[in-house]
Order: sequence, then structure tokens, then C-alpha cells
Amino acid sequence: MADRNSAFYYKNGTYNRPEPADVPDYDSVRSVKPEHKPQIIMRQNEARSGSVFSIILVSLLAALLLGSVIYILDRRNTVYHKVSAKNSELTLMEAENVRLQSELESRMSAKNVEDYAENVLGMQKMDSSQIEYIKIQTDDVVSIPETDKGLLSEIEELFDKCVEYFRG
Repeated sequence: MADRNSAFYYKNGTYNRPEPADVPDYDSVRSVKPEHKPQIIMRQNEARSGSVFSIILVSLLAALLLGSVIYILDRRNTVYHKVSAKNSELTLMEAENVRLQSELESRMSAKNVEDYAENVLGMQKMDSSQIEYIKIQTDDVVSIPETDKGLLSEIEELFDKCVEYFRG
């Protein structure tokens, strides 16, 4: 076994070789018994079949992960597309709202209301001869005559005065 880890090389024209006591017998080191060969081959086949199984398993797992990533990206793209479509629809609706507001303001102008009142409703502008003035009393003072107080109202008034006195 020491022979396998050794290095032989030429130095100054001579072959450097380990001492014979250090080198084991070539036949005992290199010979493999025939009964051990099938076990080694079987172990290599078992390792190969296990590695094929693990390769297939890892490949399936990688394909599954790739498929899920593609699916998630597709779903995200679909949602982004829906959001952009709704945003463009919102922009159109806001523009329509502005148009309708300006149309409403133009219809509610004084000239349009006057024209509608004259042509559709048959109304006419008022002349100064049609105006009637009413003269009202200019006194701003209102006088309420006192009424006779009943017995109950006098008792209630007395009670209120007592309460005010005790409250301070």
C-alpha cells in the first residue's frame, strides 16, 4: 500500500526507488481475489441505480419548481393586465365625467334657463306695471298683553324663586 502513495522519479540519471523492505510484494498488493469482484461490481451498479433514481427525483423536483414559477408569473401578469385595463377604464370614465359636468354647467346658465322659461313654459318677463307694492307697519316692537295668572302658575313661580335663592 505504501507503493501506491509513493512517487518514483529520476534524479541525476539514477532511478530513485524505495528500499525493498518498504515495498510490499507486488503480487500481494495488486492481486484481487475473484470472490470480491462481483461484490464490487454489484456495489457500483447499486450506486449507479441509486444515483439514477436521485437524478430523476431531482429533475422532477426542478421541473415542478420551474412550472410553479412560470404559473405564478403568468398569474401575476394576468392581474397586472387586469389592473391596467381598469386604470384605462377609470381614465375614460373621469374624462366622461368632466364632459358631463361641463355640459350640465352650460345647460344651467342664466341665458339657457331664460330661453327655456320663455319658449317651453310660455313665461314672460315682468313689466314694472305688474309690480305691486305692499306697505307694512314699520314698528318693530311687539307687545303682548299680560294675562291673568292662575293659582298654579303663581305657586310654580314661587317655587322657581325659592330654587333660584338656594342655588345662589
